[in-house]
Amino acid sequence: MELENGRTISMSKSIAYFALSLVINSAGNVLTLVTSAKIHPSFLGAAYWSAAEANLGTAFHWNLFWAFLIMGFLTSVLNAILIHHWDWKRIAGNMVFMVPFSALIQVFEDFFDGKYPALFAGLPEAHSTGMVIFYVALNFLGVAFIATAISIYQRVNLVLHPADDLMQILRFRYFKGNAARAMWASYIPPTIMAIVAIVMTRTFVNFGLGTVFAFLAQGGITGIADKTIFPKLKHQAVDVGK
Repeated sequence: MELENGRTISMSKSIAYFALSLVINSAGNVLTLVTSAKIHPSFLGAAYWSAAEANLGTAFHWNLFWAFLIMGFLTSVLNAILIHHWDWKRIAGNMVFMVPFSALIQVFEDFFDGKYPALFAGLPEAHSTGMVIFYVALNFLGVAFIATAISIYQRVNLVLHPADDLMQILRFRYFKGNAARAMWASYIPPTIMAIVAIVMTRTFVNFGLGTVFAFLAQGGITGIADKTIFPKLKHQAVDVGK
């Protein structure tokens, strides 16, 4: 794993990579949520963090924007604990990430639900085996989008989603650069979120086959993307505490 102590790419390139990864990540997250909701009975589920945050949002009557934003802040606090110091610049960066990310999540959700009919009528309900198979493929593609986006903006390391900052801290501080193991460890907080939501609502939604796929494969796909997507882009200015 090649790390750069400083920055070897320009700020304009960093911003361009970041913007691209933000769109890819938001679209991937919503694809997992929407495809899960279009199959009845639902068995797909969303990506792991998305599923937990959506359930917690339902429990507290938050829309996706507020669910992702609030849980992002709480994860930033956990990150500060893990690196043993409170870094306001880093926390601000996490929040800078969360605001456009949360907004894009809402935009893509509205888009795939057909709330912009002039552009797209929305994904229909799955009433055939063919549509179910198609939605399973879309769900897995959404997980791959998320993993690829994580790879890009972790390497750019301009600002990070708090969950991915957590994964990066675990990856390089505790797991010797192993993306898969770090991803699995980073799933402990959303698991706790999901348990809280289930206790409050007595319902269990957005968890399923796609969630299992995300749990098993997302970290590995991120590691593969590190080597295959923009392979000359190395991890920039990594800080995981002392």
